[in-house]
Amino acid sequence: MKVGLIAPPWVSVPPREYGGTELVVDVLARGLVAAGHDVELFASGDSTCPVPSRSLFATALGTSATSMEAEAGHVVEGYARLADCDVIHDHTFLGALYGRPAPGQPVVVTSHGPFHDELGQLYDAIAHRASIVAISHHQRSTAPHLHVEAVIHHGIDIDRFSAGTGDGGYALFLGRMSPDKGVDRAIHAARAAGLPLVIAAKMWQPDEVAYFHDVVEPLLGEDATFVGQVGGAAKVALLGGARCLVNPIRWPEPFGLVMVEALACGTPVVAFREGAAPEIVDHGATGFIVDHDDEMVAALRDVHQISRLSCRAAAHRGFSAERMVANHLELYDRVVNGISLAAAAAAAADDRHRGPVRLVPALPTNTLRPPLELV
Repeated sequence: MKVGLIAPPWVSVPPREYGGTELVVDVLARGLVAAGHDVELFASGDSTCPVPSRSLFATALGTSATSMEAEAGHVVEGYARLADCDVIHDHTFLGALYGRPAPGQPVVVTSHGPFHDELGQLYDAIAHRASIVAISHHQRSTAPHLHVEAVIHHGIDIDRFSAGTGDGGYALFLGRMSPDKGVDRAIHAARAAGLPLVIAAKMWQPDEVAYFHDVVEPLLGEDATFVGQVGGAAKVALLGGARCLVNPIRWPEPFGLVMVEALACGTPVVAFREGAAPEIVDHGATGFIVDHDDEMVAALRDVHQISRLSCRAAAHRGFSAERMVANHLELYDRVVNGISLAAAAAAAADDRHRGPVRLVPALPTNTLRPPLELV
């Protein structure tokens, strides 16, 4: 099978430092090739993913320069360049709305953001001509009306994340410098628990800089240090040396790749019960899921009880690249062969309302079930 992958134009594949979607695209591309399939990537021209690639923009545009016109031009060109692929897997926001696949060419679209407001309307508009993938069950639950073909958790190359001992003795915040990510809450919780906190955060955009100067910087001290943005081996070393990852998000994050990376390093995770966090962290086994600030403080004090071996085993078991690739190949095979579980379920629902007329006679009866949930 030949798979065409379209990444957003903002960050290279793989990302130099920060970039969750682009990291997933890179892992998926490499995994598909390792599984014996052909892959062609459409991304920024400075991407280094080791698969054949094409581009419209010579370099990544950067997340501070996002524009509808740039992304629309990127995806229109991407669909045209990937016309000979058996399936296009689009990871952009506007791709399935503006891109035009070749006649009969199936399209899979992964939503890396929440299903709400304008985003929900966009996915409603494309659901009849693209197979939509959600990245968590929580994300899927926020749009019960939407025809979602599969739920597929992200996976990572576990071998790139060496197991650490946590001997640094610190709690770690790793992510974006954003109120939604809760850097200030991490500082307060770690300080109350008596744990030093290391903060490694992406801080490019004006709102991130303003939040840092107005809210976070006044809270810094000997027990709360900001080390800037980290990636690659430095990120793995920070994760491995941390006693735990603290993830005090207060928004319904659709996934949370940093939590998986922490588990792969054997590092427990303490997170609020938001979004997909309970799907990633097994409460009491690989970390703690909490509801209030005082519970987070208590969890940080008790995190030494969590087995680091159990954390790494959980990452292998549920969030490996091999599992993610296998889930996608199953989905690609179905859409290439014209078997849509979401469409079949919708047709079956229509049958129940309309009476005995069978709307999908070509599909075997065992496909008439709700959208497949691959984890």
